[in-house]
Amino acid sequence: MRTSEGIKKFEELDLRYIDENENIINLWQPLEFNIDKDYEYICKDKIFSFASNLIYYGIAYPILKLLTKVIYDLKIEGMENIKDIKSGAISVSNHVLFLDCAMIGLAYGSKKIYYTTQEESFKIPFVRKLIKLLGAIPIPQNINNKKYFLKAMDETLNEGNIVHFYPEAALWPYCDRIRKFKNGAFDLAVRNNVPIIPIVFKFREATGIRKIFKRKKDVTLKILKPIKCEEKGNTKQKVEDLKEKVSLEMKRVLK
Repeated sequence: MRTSEGIKKFEELDLRYIDENENIINLWQPLEFNIDKDYEYICKDKIFSFASNLIYYGIAYPILKLLTKVIYDLKIEGMENIKDIKSGAISVSNHVLFLDCAMIGLAYGSKKIYYTTQEESFKIPFVRKLIKLLGAIPIPQNINNKKYFLKAMDETLNEGNIVHFYPEAALWPYCDRIRKFKNGAFDLAVRNNVPIIPIVFKFREATGIRKIFKRKKDVTLKILKPIKCEEKGNTKQKVEDLKEKVSLEMKRVLK
C-alpha cells in the first residue's frame, strides 16, 4: 500500500471501533525475515559501526534535517532535558508520523540512539538494510525469541545507550491523543533501573505562506524531563506506576 493511500484509508476509518494498538497501515513486505536465537540485534563489528556513523551523521542527518523542516516545519523543544543524560535510558513517544523516528534522531543530535521497530519493517527491500545501518532493532514476533531480544536490550542499556520505543505499538498518522501503552519499554526501564525520557509529537496549524499550500498540520517535538521508576514496590507495580506516570505526563503536554 502506498503511503498516501494508507493515510487516506486511515482518515476514513471510525477509530472508535478499532484496537488502539492495531496497525492501520500495511506496508509492502515481499521479503522473508526470520529472527532466531543467534540474531545480532546490535552489530558491534567495527566496519559496520564506521559505515553506520558515516551514513547516519554524514548523509542521513543533514538530509533529514532539511526534509523535516521543509515538509513539517519541525520545531524541537526541551533539548535541555537530555543534555545531562550520561547513562543508559529508554526513550518513548507517540507514534504518529512516518518520519517520527528521524525527528527523534534529530532531537538527540550527537547522542547515539537505537530504535525498536516491528519485525515487518525488515521485510521491505533496501529499507531493511538502511534502517539497520541507522540503528533500527526488530522486535521479534515469536515469543520464544523475546528473551534474546530482552538480553540484547539489557546489554545495550548497561553500556550507556539510549533505546527508543513506541509503546502505542502501531502507527496512527496525525493522531492527536495518547493511546494505550504496552508494558515492554517500562518493564525494561524497571529491570535495568534506567529513566524513561518521554517525547511528545504535537501538531499545529501552518502559518504564513505555508498555510496556502499545506493541507496537513506542522509538527512540534517536545522532550519532557526524564522520569525514574519508584524505588518501592514489586516489579509489576513499578512497571504499572511508571507507565501511568509517563502516560499522564504526555497527555498533559498534549492538552
